[in-house]
Amino acid sequence: MVRACILIKASPVRFNELLEAIRAMKDVRKVYVTYGRFDIVAFVEGVGNDDVARISANINQLEGVRSTETLIEA
Repeated sequence: MVRACILIKASPVRFNELLEAIRAMKDVRKVYVTYGRFDIVAFVEGVGNDDVARISANINQLEGVRSTETLIEA
């Protein structure tokens, strides 16, 4: 099992819709609002690094996501 933290910069106009869409994704375990350089942090789990990359790509495709940074747990 690979765990990762995905830091998300979001468009303020779509913020609430984006938060709910990320919460609804099956591989997302926790989602929090943050303040600072990033707006949302999502903790995810996948079978391997490829799964984490897929989850990150799916989040990046959501309308309102400006950018992401994925940190894989060591």
